[in-house]
Amino acid sequence: MKTDPDLLQLATRFRQKSTQLAGCNVVTGFDGFVDEMISVVAERHGLDRWTPVKDIGTFGDWIKAAAGRSSLREIIVHRTDPGGCAVNLGDGLIALGIGLECFATLGQPRHAAFDDFAALCRGCYSWGRLPGRTLAFEFEDGKLMFSAVKQLAEFDCDLLDKTLADGVYAAASTRARLIALTDWSLYPHMTSCWRKLQKEVYSKLAHHPFFLIDLVDPSGRSAIDIRAMGETLSGFESAGPTVLGLNGNEANALARSLGLPTATEEPRAVEDQATVLREKLQISQVVIHCVKLAALADANGTRGVWGPFCPSPKKSTGAGDRFNAGYCAGLLLGLEPAECLQLGCASSGFFVRHARSASCHELGAFVEAWAHAKTD
Repeated sequence: MKTDPDLLQLATRFRQKSTQLAGCNVVTGFDGFVDEMISVVAERHGLDRWTPVKDIGTFGDWIKAAAGRSSLREIIVHRTDPGGCAVNLGDGLIALGIGLECFATLGQPRHAAFDDFAALCRGCYSWGRLPGRTLAFEFEDGKLMFSAVKQLAEFDCDLLDKTLADGVYAAASTRARLIALTDWSLYPHMTSCWRKLQKEVYSKLAHHPFFLIDLVDPSGRSAIDIRAMGETLSGFESAGPTVLGLNGNEANALARSLGLPTATEEPRAVEDQATVLREKLQISQVVIHCVKLAALADANGTRGVWGPFCPSPKKSTGAGDRFNAGYCAGLLLGLEPAECLQLGCASSGFFVRHARSASCHELGAFVEAWAHAKTD
């Protein structure tokens, strides 16, 4: 069995440096969702025995066959989870010992689904009357998420005027080594909100924190909206180095809207796409994570790594957020770009196998096991 020396070196470096994470603060915002995790029943064999629909293709065939007639399938709602990228990313960061201050649409009063998460934050603040709601249908080869988001239109500049008035967010931003802005796609006024934050909060920061931008799938937004959003991204750079994180589908959706080529899930193609997007958007980094690999482009060129692929994930919803958590940990520790990618892949790889975020000890052990090809 072949051992990967680069991964072994990363495991050692991460173990040596990970204690530094406890001294780091991160601010996340602004999406909060209540997620219902669902399986579709293919066949029930008894009160407690059933088999799920395994893949999206099979589910799609059933939907297509139902056209023009009635049809019914049983679903199993496994649990109700706190969700949204700001929350899921935050969970991954907290597990690594990083101090988190979260500002998100958690409900007024805060929905009970977020109580355990809030108790672990250094600060947790609900902005907005209602959280989003997502029905997450999980399959072996991916997930289908259906979100109710009409209420999120209430998140606008008028709301920001009210919520920023107490100075809590501005103060948190001055403490943050990294500020994450998530889920642009489902908040229709977020571009104007970003501009307001750039002018009124981020322009006053003297310490140049990292900014992580996670759009979430922009396919449902118009090309005009996407281009307007893209034009605002470079506005973060004067406050701190800006990283745009995308999965493969999101990268292609963004590329199409900007008139750029799409990419297949191959290392060179993904690296090239990251380069073109970075040049177009004029930001420090573009990071693209796919099911089996991840790549980035920065001022020094491109890097790409293969990830620890899991053919039968225990949970896939939130895996991209845990990739971002591992990647952010690498940024905070000053790791090399390829090491940040590998740490992101390891964080996601642990999550899909265990349905929870990794601690520092667990993440280091996972990287070492991955080096010896023993992750499954």
